[in-house]
Amino acid sequence: MSDHLLDHVRPYLDRDPEERIAYIRAPRWIGHHVARDSHRRLAELLSRPPSFRTQGLMLVGPYANGKTMIAERFAVEHLRSSPEQRVWIAQTREGAGLGHFYASILRALRAPGGDIWDVGRKAEQLDHLLANLKPRVLIFDEFHNALRGRARDVEAVFAFLRRIGRQYDISPVLIGEVAIYDFVNATSEMASRFDLVAVPRWQYDENYLMLLDSLEAALPLARTSDLSNEPMARRVFSISEGLIGEIIAIVTKAAVAAIRSGSERITRAGVDELRHVPISHRRNAALRESLL
Repeated sequence: MSDHLLDHVRPYLDRDPEERIAYIRAPRWIGHHVARDSHRRLAELLSRPPSFRTQGLMLVGPYANGKTMIAERFAVEHLRSSPEQRVWIAQTREGAGLGHFYASILRALRAPGGDIWDVGRKAEQLDHLLANLKPRVLIFDEFHNALRGRARDVEAVFAFLRRIGRQYDISPVLIGEVAIYDFVNATSEMASRFDLVAVPRWQYDENYLMLLDSLEAALPLARTSDLSNEPMARRVFSISEGLIGEIIAIVTKAAVAAIRSGSERITRAGVDELRHVPISHRRNAALRESLL
């Protein structure tokens, strides 16, 4: 029986094992409540009226919790529905100062010269591109990378964010760890410019159990795994530490193992056999010593 699967997933049961495994391993969008709220807030930035003091957003939460996927999915949906690109994503580079920060944006805008050393030339090139491309929303992924330099460098980055709002009507979106929240809220002036969209760890609640049910329905296994039942749900929650990236990784690996073993369902024993090490334990001294 395949009643536990979504309609578009059932045909994959007739595929050969490697095709099914490839489908299981493919990135997938999970439209959970935080993701939907984030997309609504991002869409409001696109539809807002022009302003000389634009409002921005912070998407803040722990590593491996889906923040980048939320932003990328929004950008892709925008491209599909809009005749012109108004949303751009910059991967914020490691390194302090405006030079590295400008280079991140130039690379995102697919401009040459991102590696030139002259910060003034980078600024001129960037101003020219922003004036011509007219972005509406500029998303900075891993923005905490820009906050690791000297105080004056960080202030210069925030001054740039204020200027692009005033000069080019761009709403900045800052994605990353809790350091972003701390720096933005260090002054009332910056705190007034950014709203927070929290992307916290999942709690063991009904939303989490619904997430497991959604994952099970999307994985072409012939037998029901009952992922949302105890003690399976508790075990996955424990070793994932409530991080959606880890939850998906664990369930995906267990589903692949279930196909290869012929069991066609994820079991508690199968999850344990993965020997998945939670992120917080990966710097464990005993584990590290075993690798030497």
